[in-house]
Amino acid sequence: MTYEEHLDEVATLITELFDAKDQAAIAIVMRAQADDFFSGHDDDPSICTLKRAQADARAVFRKYR
Repeated sequence: MTYEEHLDEVATLITELFDAKDQAAIAIVMRAQADDFFSGHDDDPSICTLKRAQADARAVFRKYR
């Protein structure tokens, strides 16, 4: 998946795993992105996988909610 698709998947997973509203999930992902949480993903798109999105969703929610 592309970098953008990965970010979308992380936001979607946050809504599914943590019962967050769409806008809240998007805001969490945007805060993480602004904090360079995903900088490695942009540099290496091969790490943009579903498995990584699941791990990222949990980490991002814990750190940026």
